[in-house]
Amino acid sequence: MKAGSGDQGSPPCFLRFPRPVRVVSGAEAELKCVVLGEPPPIVVWEKGGQQLAASERLSFPVDGAEHGLLLSGALPTDAGVYVCRARNAAGEAYAAAAVTVLEPLAPEPEPQPAERPLPPPGAGEGAPVFLAGPRSQWVLRGEQVVLTCQVGGLPAPALYWEKDGMALDEVWDSGHFVLEPGRAEGGPGVSLALRILAARLPDSGVYVCHARNAHGHAQAGALLQVHQPPESPPEDPDEAPKPVVEPLKCAPKTFWVNEGKHAKFRCYVMGKPEPEIEWHWEGRPLLSDRRRLMYRDRDGGFVLKVLYCQAKDRGLYVCAARNSAGQTLSAVQLHVKEPRLRFTRPLQDVEGREHGIAVLECKVPNSRIPTAWFREDQRLLPCRKYEQIEEGAVRRLIIHRLKADDDGVYLCEMRGRVRTVANVTVKGPILKRLPRKLDVLEGENAVLLVETQEAGVQGRWSRDGEDLPTICQSSSGHMHALVLPGVTREDAGEVTFSLGNSRTTTLLRVKCVKHSPPGPPVLAEMFKGHKNTVLLTWKPPEPAPETPFIYRLERQEVGSEDWIQCFSIEKAGAVEVPGDCVPSEGDYRFRVCTVSEHGRSPHVVFHGSAHLVPTARLVAGLEDVQVYDGEDAVFSLDLSTIIQGTWFLNGEELESNEPEGQVEPGALRYRIEQKGPQHRLLLQAVRHQHSGALVGFSCPGVQDSAALTIQESPVHILSPQDKESLTFTTSERVVLTCELSRVDFPARWYKDGQEVEEGESLVVKIDGRKHRLILPAAEVRDSGEFECRTEGVSAFFSVTVRDPPVHILDPQEHVFVHAITSECVMLACEVDREDAPVRWYKDGQEVEESDFVVLEKEGPHHRLVLPAAQPPDGGEFQCVAGDERAYFTVTITDVSSWIVYPSGKVYVAAVRLERVVLTCELCRPWAEVRWTKDGEEVVESPALLLQKEDTVRRLVLPAVQLEDSGEYLCEIDDESASFTVTVTEPPVRIIYPRDEVTLIAVSLECVVLMCELSREDAPVRWYKDGLEVEESEALVLESDGPRRRLVLPAAQPEQGGEFVCDAGDDSAFFTVTITAPPERIVHPAARSLDLQFRAPGRVELRCEVAPAGSQVRWYKDGLEVEASDTLQLGAEGPARTLTLPHAQPEDAGEYVCETRDEAVTFNVSLAEPPVQFLAPEAAPAPLCVAPGEPVMLSCELSRASALVFWTHNGRPVQEGEGLELHAEGPRRILCIRATDLAHAGLYTCQSGTAPGAPSLSFTVQVAEPPLAKLVSELTPLTVHEGDDATFRCEVSPPDADVTWLRNGAVVTPGPQLEMAQNGSSRTLTVRRCQLEDAGTVTARAGGTATSARLHVRETELLFLRRLQDVRAEEGQDVCLEVETGRVGAAGAVRWVRGGEPLPRDSRVSTAQDGHVYRLFIHGVVLADQGTYGCESHHDRTLARLSVRPRQLRVLRPLEDVTVTEGGSATFQLELSQEGVTGEWARGGVRLQLGPKCHMHAESHSHRLVLSGLGLADSGCITFTADSLRCAARLTVREAPVTIVRGPQDLEVTEGDTATLECELSQALADVTWEKDGRPLTPSPRLRLQALGTRRLLQLRRCGPLDAGTYSCAVGTARAGPVRLAVRERTVSVLSELRAVRAREGDGATFECTVSEVETTGSWELGGRPLRPGGRVRIRQEGRKHVLVLSELRPEDAGEVRFQAGPAQSVAQLEVEALPLQMCRRPPREKTVLVGRRAVLEVTVSRSGGHVCWLREGVELCPGDKYELRSHGPTHSLVIHDVRPEDQGTYCCQAGQDSAHTRLLVEAGARDPTPGAGTSQ
Repeated sequence: MKAGSGDQGSPPCFLRFPRPVRVVSGAEAELKCVVLGEPPPIVVWEKGGQQLAASERLSFPVDGAEHGLLLSGALPTDAGVYVCRARNAAGEAYAAAAVTVLEPLAPEPEPQPAERPLPPPGAGEGAPVFLAGPRSQWVLRGEQVVLTCQVGGLPAPALYWEKDGMALDEVWDSGHFVLEPGRAEGGPGVSLALRILAARLPDSGVYVCHARNAHGHAQAGALLQVHQPPESPPEDPDEAPKPVVEPLKCAPKTFWVNEGKHAKFRCYVMGKPEPEIEWHWEGRPLLSDRRRLMYRDRDGGFVLKVLYCQAKDRGLYVCAARNSAGQTLSAVQLHVKEPRLRFTRPLQDVEGREHGIAVLECKVPNSRIPTAWFREDQRLLPCRKYEQIEEGAVRRLIIHRLKADDDGVYLCEMRGRVRTVANVTVKGPILKRLPRKLDVLEGENAVLLVETQEAGVQGRWSRDGEDLPTICQSSSGHMHALVLPGVTREDAGEVTFSLGNSRTTTLLRVKCVKHSPPGPPVLAEMFKGHKNTVLLTWKPPEPAPETPFIYRLERQEVGSEDWIQCFSIEKAGAVEVPGDCVPSEGDYRFRVCTVSEHGRSPHVVFHGSAHLVPTARLVAGLEDVQVYDGEDAVFSLDLSTIIQGTWFLNGEELESNEPEGQVEPGALRYRIEQKGPQHRLLLQAVRHQHSGALVGFSCPGVQDSAALTIQESPVHILSPQDKESLTFTTSERVVLTCELSRVDFPARWYKDGQEVEEGESLVVKIDGRKHRLILPAAEVRDSGEFECRTEGVSAFFSVTVRDPPVHILDPQEHVFVHAITSECVMLACEVDREDAPVRWYKDGQEVEESDFVVLEKEGPHHRLVLPAAQPPDGGEFQCVAGDERAYFTVTITDVSSWIVYPSGKVYVAAVRLERVVLTCELCRPWAEVRWTKDGEEVVESPALLLQKEDTVRRLVLPAVQLEDSGEYLCEIDDESASFTVTVTEPPVRIIYPRDEVTLIAVSLECVVLMCELSREDAPVRWYKDGLEVEESEALVLESDGPRRRLVLPAAQPEQGGEFVCDAGDDSAFFTVTITAPPERIVHPAARSLDLQFRAPGRVELRCEVAPAGSQVRWYKDGLEVEASDTLQLGAEGPARTLTLPHAQPEDAGEYVCETRDEAVTFNVSLAEPPVQFLAPEAAPAPLCVAPGEPVMLSCELSRASALVFWTHNGRPVQEGEGLELHAEGPRRILCIRATDLAHAGLYTCQSGTAPGAPSLSFTVQVAEPPLAKLVSELTPLTVHEGDDATFRCEVSPPDADVTWLRNGAVVTPGPQLEMAQNGSSRTLTVRRCQLEDAGTVTARAGGTATSARLHVRETELLFLRRLQDVRAEEGQDVCLEVETGRVGAAGAVRWVRGGEPLPRDSRVSTAQDGHVYRLFIHGVVLADQGTYGCESHHDRTLARLSVRPRQLRVLRPLEDVTVTEGGSATFQLELSQEGVTGEWARGGVRLQLGPKCHMHAESHSHRLVLSGLGLADSGCITFTADSLRCAARLTVREAPVTIVRGPQDLEVTEGDTATLECELSQALADVTWEKDGRPLTPSPRLRLQALGTRRLLQLRRCGPLDAGTYSCAVGTARAGPVRLAVRERTVSVLSELRAVRAREGDGATFECTVSEVETTGSWELGGRPLRPGGRVRIRQEGRKHVLVLSELRPEDAGEVRFQAGPAQSVAQLEVEALPLQMCRRPPREKTVLVGRRAVLEVTVSRSGGHVCWLREGVELCPGDKYELRSHGPTHSLVIHDVRPEDQGTYCCQAGQDSAHTRLLVEAGARDPTPGAGTSQ
């Protein structure tokens, strides 16, 4: 297992894993990976546990850190899993990838006619459409799963399933997959069900059903998740795991990660069946959650990713893999590095309801430490959604309006990337949300899962607001899945799942495979032609792109920076660009690039420029217009360029400055339109009197006119509006209908231009407006063009009548034919109609009959015969009949290779006594082989058998022994097949026990674990809990023959655990549990006791245990108790005690003392003491009150639940009439609301009703009302400025007078001071308190007084509108403004800068306007830049003032200058500032002062003067100062070019090179060469060169046609004409041909030498011209011409002739024929049924050889009975209608060779099928 994080380690680490590869057999497969490590690791490749070595087909290329495996000519045996293993001193790592080798795909056969579903009426063929797709499922392990899809389409599509992108046959363990094809229920279509028997955990994945036919492809997918059952059921015997634990032989790997970083563990496991993977942490199974992700990567590895690691995540992580063959483990120890600076209080996980809020809070070590909030990897900024608060060292994040997507991991980060992490759980309808984003490679499957709180609800899936099709959606219970198989770039977008008002969203991103753009074109050249055109040529890019591409040509006007596209073309070559393709006159440059779907190549610019002028010409002229009365008439014409023109009507010019007008008031109205080069004139609602009007158009260079004709509205056709194309089959009824605008208007019908004649086979009917032509029974000859014609209008019908489609009856499937060289191959095809045409095709090309290919036909049977097949004759053949095809794949094996199989070395691994068979297949059945072992020929014996069957040779070892190991060779001629046999001992098996053994023993017992093996000498190892055991006194290992024992003489509990007896190939498992002796309670003997105590008091419960060290637990009423001050637990020797020092009644209950094996129960009850009065302790004194005062009598009892009775003067007290009784715990209260004289007397409170019960008495006396007094005190008040303050007091009696004072002065009522009375309550209210109202308020009543303090707090002055950052330019005025919540007093706010008060400055002033405060800074300077603030006593706001330097501006810019070559140019500009230093540049290169460059600067003005300019000086002139840049264009025009020296007359010899030369006045000029007045263009023989001012025309290999007059022209200057004369070259033969005599199969060489070197000659053989290729090779070496003929045949003999011009040479070729021999003979015996035909075939050594057929020594002659056939080297004898008398011996003689065949004739039933008796 490999772990990784952001830190680099020294062990090997894979940066790029090898990708799985799928190739076709014979292709090249390559695996690549990138691995790093220190020191650099050693990399090896393995397959099947064996290290691979380099060979002819296998190599291991290395490029730096990139390591590869390259497999050439992949074979099916090469398929499998390849492992790349990297090791160094620090550790090792490995990665694996699968290589799949596919057989070449054969076209799928057409469905049989009987199986083809009939389409619905009117339906045609179409692409597959899913009628019902598979549904996602969530099942438990062991359940059966059925995935079904139904598809429609015509032809019926082929269906197949894939799992996770792999075909089902490529899945390692697919034996429990069953495919069930069928028909769609209730309608057309097909279905294919995938049934998974007893689903396993590895079966989880995405299953995609593909449907494909000739019209397209469709797919639909579903998700299958297999879960472990919550309870472990009894193990299935078929799947009972036989675990093979590989114990950790060393300490687990250690992995360190910084806190807050991610840790990634990867485990790659192989096995069959596919293993089930479980992750464990510290021994506990792990489940996937927000911070622990478990998935399988693209390379097949199992990954556990721990996000944002914390200290609590450290521990041992284990990857456990298990299948039916065993199990294995891999572990890693995770350590988390904690930072030095940590959060004082970390975040805590929180939960919140949807639409509610969630608050996250943490604390940093220092309040000045900045922090940032993140949701996973997304930075959160303060907003209404995410409110971020800092209070000292506390950091708080408040998430408002929670939604499902807010569920996730949140982080608070401070400097040094120190993080604290917490989970936010959002409770709502959606429990499990979508991921934030999902990245999928193009072509892979995308799966999205959502879990809802309620089951069975319907959600809505959408992408970018549009609903997704239901075929890709599935729901089951709480789970909802969206499966998008084979995603494309169009599937990318925002995918949303909505459920009511809840929604969760993910961003689906589809990553495309990066492709390199194509290369640029090469050899781009420009040639300037005449007549305002330019010729551009180029060659295709090298290497050529793999995908289709085009060339894009662009133009640029000289002096402009913009490139504009001209056009795009598909082929390279030459393109002529006329002047009409440019918008205006000027000099243009051109460039070209290559564009494909993978991008664009760099541009290639053509050297030089061309001057092009657009000219207006008529592209589409005016045409006469015929319209009906009242319609609009439209005249239009197209010009080649955009230009203004004038319209005329009857010679009168139409106003073009207005888009609409009329010829005269009330007359014809018109509208003029121009759109680009198109001009239109619209005459609106023309009348009959306007007929004959003449419309004209005029512009420079173009004049055109047309006439207007008005005609009456005739009949017109309502339907059909367009031509109809109809197709019918023979005998079908055909009805053609034409509807006119008039009723019963005459019309005529025509077919192919001829008027039709009515009859029985053609009927014409008229029904009102409708005219019909009816063909009751259509025939093929009725096909044609039908026309319904009436006055000037026609309706057209294209009718096609076809015969019924032809069907191929046999073969219905793809036929594969294998043959060897010279064998006869026959392909047969049967159709359902004898007259049906049939065509044969080979590799897409139609087959033509020849000597090598024979086409035969017998009724519906068609055959293609290859009489003597050769390897090139192999390929794919098709028999095409109508729309159906039969496919044949023919493979011809060359006899040059005897051994067909095996093609490579074969390795055989066997176990002793196992049967081993070595098989070798030959191409010929009669070939003899020789078997050897380790170089010595083997001898057949009972222990070694040699078998021969047709073309198969076998060596059989019935019971192989160890000494049989070695290398076996099957040899024939110079070939051999190699077999390496390795024999090993059979694996050791454990005979007993077969199942896991569980043992339970008591401490100190002897425990024996016994294991019996299949071999006595087999070694074993014992393990306990994964570690190998060592023998000691407490653990003894014994061996007795095949038995192995592990003995624990005196077992202890700590020795229990899982023991494994490992025999290498098998293991036995023992689970041992050692229990301690029983722990018993010896006293008390009774198991239940009833105990009674008094409360409060001491309670002690006691019991004795044995043994004395036994542990006990105490319980009270079922809950375990813990020791405390009120409950003490004791243990001394065997005694165990529970003590309650101060037991209370509530301590009563059931107490249990429990050991591991026994328990005793104590039922404790506590009796309560009698009730006592606790307060008052003494009898209360008499209570004297005034009338109206309240009275409260209170006492406290010793028990809260005790009942009391109140009496008044001996009578029970009744509630009501002003009396209230209360009970508050142990207190009992009697309350009199307002006393009067009747309430006076003796009140008694008695506990219980028993005589002598405790009681307490109170005496109440009611006196006369006292003087007025204050009953309650005033309360101090604190209010905000502007609020009201109310003081309240109670007075007695209620009508007493109260006097109010403030600060010692009597208060007088007024608007601000209000006094009120309500019963005994008196209030004083101070309205709208001000700061000066603070003071002391006093209330007086009688002789009593009470006072309280009034505090008035100033109102906070807060900023409603805060400061905003300001950017200003140096010298501008700046205003900073704030707005407060109230108008403050002067000086309530102050302005600061950088935390300090503003310095005194005349440029700075402040102002206040009500709530608004402003700060003005006039004429800011750079020093004013900084942070400004406005402060009050309660608030503060800051803003940043940024001052940028004063901008430099251009007052008068540069202007473009055009000069003639050799002149001077002046550029001048004016700036807004003086003393500016700038730089002048031309074409980006800085200019320096010099003789031709002068620069001046005066005040605001800058000037540049350039003199002596040349054409190369043209370009862009720029002036740069600081950030200012000003540019203008300098154009230097070329001086006229003249011809200084012209070409001269020239005479050359035929075949030589002619050079014509002229010299110009300038080097940069293009010359046009002409011959006989026609321009010349470059070609391989004609080259145009420019050498400085010289221009050369070179003609290579001159011929008579090159003679003529030549001239050159440049601009208006011309030179010539001059004459070129070509003399004829005479050729003679210097060395004649010589006659050659050779034998058949040898070669012949002819040589001839001529007098001239560059002379073209021709060769003939027997009067036939010879061409190089095949057996003919022709070459020329200077003057020598050579002809080589190889593999001579007798028919090659004849005259060889060489001719070069008038010279020739002749010689004879004689070929001596070899004797004729037979290569393939007929069988010695052949049996034929009576009435059939018999065919005997032989193949001779050459074509054209004569053979003779004889029967019983008599030569046979061709006739009705015997047919003699000859096809190349193959000769056949066909005996028709075989009879018993035809039985006998037949002989074929070829030269001196002969072959005999015995023909046997048997009687039998005749087969009615024609040709069924053919046999070969």
